[in-house]
Amino acid sequence: MKSFPLYCGWLFCFNKISYFFTIFESEMKRLIQIAVFSLLIFCIAPKAFGQDNTTKDPDIAMKETLYTKYKKQVLAFDKNDFDALFFEFFQKKNDSKITLSKEEFYTYTIKIAIYSEKLGLLYKSEKDQAQKTKQEWFNKSYTDYLNSKS
Repeated sequence: MKSFPLYCGWLFCFNKISYFFTIFESEMKRLIQIAVFSLLIFCIAPKAFGQDNTTKDPDIAMKETLYTKYKKQVLAFDKNDFDALFFEFFQKKNDSKITLSKEEFYTYTIKIAIYSEKLGLLYKSEKDQAQKTKQEWFNKSYTDYLNSKS
């Protein structure tokens, strides 16, 4: 049989090691939890707050004002009214003698965007394409138009 003091020494040492690993294990769990939580926050935060800075368009206020001003009028357009508007816009846009003002340019593009939205409401199967077209027309830039004129 082992001597009692030697046995107690080993038991005491084992208890210290066991205690160390218990502390180490709980600290590691805490560190892993913090790391996983941080990773989730850093992955989710840009998506959650990314909607605030969707556009850096300086003319967005003018576009939204024109959108609310002409929405009812354009939703009442029939195909002939839209065709006339569309061809008038392209004739003026492509005429080298005429330079549209910022408000005229955005009035045409926003009206075309609203009509695209109307088509999406009328034809449910084309809703996604109509939404993309509306966004393309809404994103037209007056500075790009002026650059194409020069």
